[in-house]
Amino acid sequence: MADARTISVQETVTSTGSGSSLTKNQRNIVASSSAGPSKTVIQFDCTYSRTPFYRGAISMVRLAMQGLPASIDVERFTEVRLFRCLIVAVTNDCLGAESSTHRAWQTLPRHLRRRAASHDVRRVPVRLRDKARAEMDANKRRLLGRPKRGKANQITHTEDYLKRQRDKSWLETHIWHAKRAEMQNIWGYRLAVTPTEKAFRPSHRASMHGSILHDASYYATIELKGPQPFLQATLERCCDPQDSPMTRYITGGRACDTHVYKHASYPFALLGPMMIIWQPSSPEGNSSRIPEPPARPGKEKGKGKGKGKGKEKQVDDSASPEPNVSPRVVWVRCHPAIFEDVFESLQTSASYVLEQSKKKDPQVHVEIEIVDLRGCINAFEIMGPKSSQVIKGALSPVEMDDRKDVKKFWGSLTGLQSDSIPRGMVIGLKVLDPRLKFPPKNAKPHYPDVAQPSTQLSQAFHFPTALTAQSEIWDEEKRGSLKKPKYKKKDLDDRRSKNLVPGTPLNPLRQDDRIPILLIQRSVEQCPSTSSSSKSPSGNVQGIYGWTLLFPAGWAMAFLSSLLYTGTRFAGQRERMKQFFEAGVRGFPNDYPAVAAYDIVTNDRAEQEKARWERTPPAKKPNYEKLGTRSPWRADWGVVLGLEKSTATQTSRSGGQGEEGLVSTQRENLPDSDAMRVDEEGSDLQPWLLRGSQVSTMLSNAFITPAQFLGGINKLREKNHMTSLDMSLSAEDVMRSGLLMVRAKMVRRGAPTDMANIYKMDDPEARKWIKTFEKQSQNAANWDESSKPNEHELGEIKPPQTTIIGYVTTGDVSLSRGEGFAIGAIPVVQYLALRKQALSED
Repeated sequence: MADARTISVQETVTSTGSGSSLTKNQRNIVASSSAGPSKTVIQFDCTYSRTPFYRGAISMVRLAMQGLPASIDVERFTEVRLFRCLIVAVTNDCLGAESSTHRAWQTLPRHLRRRAASHDVRRVPVRLRDKARAEMDANKRRLLGRPKRGKANQITHTEDYLKRQRDKSWLETHIWHAKRAEMQNIWGYRLAVTPTEKAFRPSHRASMHGSILHDASYYATIELKGPQPFLQATLERCCDPQDSPMTRYITGGRACDTHVYKHASYPFALLGPMMIIWQPSSPEGNSSRIPEPPARPGKEKGKGKGKGKGKEKQVDDSASPEPNVSPRVVWVRCHPAIFEDVFESLQTSASYVLEQSKKKDPQVHVEIEIVDLRGCINAFEIMGPKSSQVIKGALSPVEMDDRKDVKKFWGSLTGLQSDSIPRGMVIGLKVLDPRLKFPPKNAKPHYPDVAQPSTQLSQAFHFPTALTAQSEIWDEEKRGSLKKPKYKKKDLDDRRSKNLVPGTPLNPLRQDDRIPILLIQRSVEQCPSTSSSSKSPSGNVQGIYGWTLLFPAGWAMAFLSSLLYTGTRFAGQRERMKQFFEAGVRGFPNDYPAVAAYDIVTNDRAEQEKARWERTPPAKKPNYEKLGTRSPWRADWGVVLGLEKSTATQTSRSGGQGEEGLVSTQRENLPDSDAMRVDEEGSDLQPWLLRGSQVSTMLSNAFITPAQFLGGINKLREKNHMTSLDMSLSAEDVMRSGLLMVRAKMVRRGAPTDMANIYKMDDPEARKWIKTFEKQSQNAANWDESSKPNEHELGEIKPPQTTIIGYVTTGDVSLSRGEGFAIGAIPVVQYLALRKQALSED
């Protein structure tokens, strides 16, 4: 720096009488070059030093210049200044424009935000921890929760988690969901209700155009083991006879979606939906003799003995089973709300079948084993048109599988849509640890060439067989060995860090786990008999299709992280129920009136809504007493069916209310002949739900008599080898106590809500509404002013509570339809009356 240029700063005061050319109103800065080219002298003229203000300014300048160096190194000064400017620029780029108004955790995307990020630095990504740590005030921080225990009383995280599960159970993905969703205690589990971020419309778009995942591991699994004919007879005693015959699913290539009832109680005592999966028979086959159950058992004389969970054997103690009998295994998957009832129904049916078999042939001795597999099988529901590509990209089957059909299926899975696969098809696979392939990539869909349908389209079709459904997940010992992964995520990360190319998938080793899985095609769609109707409120709405992934317990987080990394959204209970609603299908248990699980849900909801209504000020809430609402909190199905009397005050058609304490002089209207009578003697009648694929055929005749209706039900019971209904039940009572699920849509604007009333209207009022709707399609000039209906006046008519014929169980704006849509229930008698009314208008 010897040749560095320096600047010398000097102060020079000139006299007033020197004859200088400086003016009084100007400050002169004289630059003298006499000191050489490397120095600059700055002189200050103090001509106006007589001014007090100017003298004070000069004093301040002198004080300020006392601490300055005599010379400045220009190049060094420039380098230091440049370095400081670069630091400021880099800091602004890193923190962003919102650094002054947003904290570190607020700059993250919504899916990366955590609840504890505002006070816990470890909840923020590494790149922002320094900024987050600087934003926290150490003096104001306080310890959350209870003080730490002593070393002798400290407990581990596992013990703490088990302590918090005393009154409910956690899923394996509980901690992951608890950070991202609202949790509630439902059906004995702590389940995710809905994501904390705005996900109503994005979840619908994902189910219709992408993929969405729901952890359904809370569903209960029951295993039945025994001879095939006895298992088939046991299931037929408690399943819906309207579904396909059980022989279609015995091979194990398809899963049966049906409904379960109490033992031999069809159509009463409905419990809920159920899935039946048969273990595929061995490829070698079995030629041993299998005992046959009674083809047509007589009248029921007793029930099975014993109740409980775990393993339950119904055995004849007098002899042991034959050694040549090859048992079959069946899995029954049901909702946790009905697990106790389903277990008891299966146990009773098995006891009855064994008892009838012993009476027919005392020499044959068999047993049926019923095992509770809750907590042993995990399940993910992956729905949407991209579900196949997500599974293909996240999972990798082992190469040792020699089944050609499975290899063909896996190779064509990229271009397959789940709606083009046979309903309920079961695929058995053995896949590698999905963490070895992390991060996964979605498989790009390959669409076949339409110009060559004979070659490519034929290869895309796969027929369900027992060979393609083979899987080791049925083996209890295999599931037990996979209860805990051999390698933790830390071990796999250490192996991944040794790869020469970052991001390269790990090569599977011999010690790595191989996980057996089951892929079951899942469809949320209407029955084929009703979905094709153009007059149906949801006839032109497509269903939602996807897969149900079953795998052993202990691997939920390993599969979840890989499946969600592909861009798949996760769904809670609300999103799952919306899938049923958009497809126009009943969702359990909200859309199953007259079922025990429905009563529990509605009672809890009624208590919450009533408590909220009581907390609301009177001016801000509706007065149900003045409005004449009969049952504002829950649906009174007994009153709708005519099985109970209403305690609420009935209002008139005009909506007028008489003064208190006065007797009306008007004569009351006579009761309608078509109105349902209240049963005072038969108090044992209970509402029951008529459902199934053959209901539309059964009620195709609007003038069906109660005797014909009862005959159709008995015919279905005979299909599953059940006796006819008890003669003590009259056909009229059976018909008038039945409920029927219906779909409704709004003719114009508006959207129905849950618990909305469904009214009936008489013929004159119906004609007025029809004319009002026809007025839009026709020219208004063609109408006479006197006969032109007034839509506003029709809307102001207040129907009496006696005209309520049903309630809406689920109602909202349907995003797929673009209008209001509802699923509800009405009595069978009222449904037939509405059809007669429609036929009379035609």
